[in-house]
Amino acid sequence: MDTQEACPKCGAPLDAISETPTGRKLQRCSKNIWNAEARKSEGCDYVKWIAVEPQTLDEACPKCGAALVLQVTRFGKKMKKCSKGGWDKETKKSTGCDYVEWINGATEPLDEACPECDKPLVLFTTNSGKRMKKCSTSGWDRASRTATGCTYVEWLK
Repeated sequence: MDTQEACPKCGAPLDAISETPTGRKLQRCSKNIWNAEARKSEGCDYVKWIAVEPQTLDEACPKCGAALVLQVTRFGKKMKKCSKGGWDKETKKSTGCDYVEWINGATEPLDEACPECDKPLVLFTTNSGKRMKKCSTSGWDRASRTATGCTYVEWLK
């Protein structure tokens, strides 16, 4: 007996579960083919997104002492949150402990000077694992949505 799941749109079998660079899991229809030249998918466009289960961490919540979990949002952002926290869909309010710590990229100092302003460089790793050398004076002004400081960036492979 075949236990492979079928596409609800066209009836073809679904491909194996794959993972995006941000950690989200998905399953595509086997008739969905990526055309690199046209840079788009061709054939059946069905995609089944699979919820990523929270991963329990060996850390305690600073508010209540319960275990922290690592959770990935539906947009691929990562956060540490208290395992005792939750969300009531009916009242649209949080329940339990409300501790949340968003995980941004990691920054490490380098023993190199910026070629543009001669300040120290840092190695920045994004949430998805991409790495870049950038000037330690660089920043972002959320209000005006513009870069601040030195704009030197070198993406690494």
